[in-house]
Amino acid sequence: MNLKRLYYFSQLAKTGNFTKAADQLGIAQSALSTSIKKLEQQLELKLINRTERQMSLTAEGQVLLRHTKIILEDVEQAEKELQELKGLTSGVINFGAPAMLASYYLPDALEQFKKSYPGIQINVHEAGTATLAQMLVNGELDLALIRGDREHEQIRHTLLAQDQIAACVPTNHEFAARSHITLEEFCQQPLVLFKNGYFLRETINTYCQQNKVQPNIHFETNLPELLKSMVRRKIGIGTCLPILVANDPQLKAIPFDPPIPLQLGIGWKSSHYLSTAAKAFVSFLQGTLRDQQHD
Repeated sequence: MNLKRLYYFSQLAKTGNFTKAADQLGIAQSALSTSIKKLEQQLELKLINRTERQMSLTAEGQVLLRHTKIILEDVEQAEKELQELKGLTSGVINFGAPAMLASYYLPDALEQFKKSYPGIQINVHEAGTATLAQMLVNGELDLALIRGDREHEQIRHTLLAQDQIAACVPTNHEFAARSHITLEEFCQQPLVLFKNGYFLRETINTYCQQNKVQPNIHFETNLPELLKSMVRRKIGIGTCLPILVANDPQLKAIPFDPPIPLQLGIGWKSSHYLSTAAKAFVSFLQGTLRDQQHD
């Protein structure tokens, strides 16, 4: 079977739409349709149910898709291993990180890594930690920043750094003079929170579910700077890592009591081959984040 046709077939199955799949593949819709028809002719099987509005896979198509995913994954792993023979002069790392962590933890590490290995390309994908973990499992990412205190049977990880989640408040807020606050006190305030799927939101969700508390959420975002702006404007208070507001004269990070620790790890799919480039990047992150914490 032709690998290109299998790849086209997998993209079509993923999008569920000829037009979308063709756009993502950068080919004409007619070329995609022809490729799928030739694949069906080669196999002498109908793979797709076609209607005017949508398409779906036949039972035979579902079987082929399952094997196609394995085949394409094996090809990708083979390419990575063969790339190793060239050393660290080239390569691509698909790396995922939450927006806040990417903005405040990664710039130094990315700069140093690029200087040491200018031929290696790093593609950074932003999402919440829960989404990133799923992207690792799906094979969409090589590496991702994830919570180091969570176990996942399909993901291996190594610890990078430890911190504590704090409340983010304006400097003239009633909590600003406090040495710490409780989650109960926090949840009674108007809240500006990161969206579901982000680790800074998970803690609040867990507390509210356990204590049957309905949080008073006024605003949600996945953009750290927008969250800080909303807190400055007194729309509500939020959660943050202390580094997020360390140099902001209008905001203050107040620790929780009891403390809410955060273990930051870098993870990869346990069944995937970890390239030398990826291993070098992990090592860089370990050293850089460790140095940042000791500054």
